[in-house]
Amino acid sequence: MGLARMLGIGSYPTAWAMLHKLRRAMVTPGRDLLSGIIEADETYIGGKKPGKRGRGAAGKALVFIGVEINELHIGRIRLQRIADASAPSMEKAIEKSVSHGSTIQTDGWTGYVNLSSLGYKHKVVRNEADMGDNLLPSCHRVASLLKRWLLGTHQGAIRDKHLEYYLDEFTFRFNRRTSKHRGKLFMRLLENAVKIDPVTINKIIKNESKN
Repeated sequence: MGLARMLGIGSYPTAWAMLHKLRRAMVTPGRDLLSGIIEADETYIGGKKPGKRGRGAAGKALVFIGVEINELHIGRIRLQRIADASAPSMEKAIEKSVSHGSTIQTDGWTGYVNLSSLGYKHKVVRNEADMGDNLLPSCHRVASLLKRWLLGTHQGAIRDKHLEYYLDEFTFRFNRRTSKHRGKLFMRLLENAVKIDPVTINKIIKNESKN
């Protein structure tokens, strides 16, 4: 609605479609993987629901979080929705996000046990496998900011099938949070927009273009 007001667009669906097309351009083709020291963890997105808690929680979306640590400060991040917290799912997410040879810090969850055999240096910083506050502080901070953004800016009105694109938008904004040249961010978004394949409104509605 804000975009529609600023650009004088009379149709809400048109403004909605425009934003989703821009979100698809927020992942730079061939972008560099995270490297160095990485914190890895997961978080659940979704309201409170009855049932099992922790990594087996039902009815919520599980999101992998990778955070680059630069001299004790948070660097770049990667967010990716995953099917579950099993080793195959975790390993696939990490290989898609983190370069080999990096040091990955995790808790004691069994989904991370094979990282050393995949070419990473694995460091268990907490033997506990419980998801919770302050187990991995940088990941927890990113998760808190993400949830606050989803509930605040978007009022929690995000459909489950479109969640991954909102994760892409948050990542794009977060990784450029210290940029002093806002015009360059706009230019980067336009550059990405002409590199990716076109997407129709029907594909956006059906979510057909997300791999």
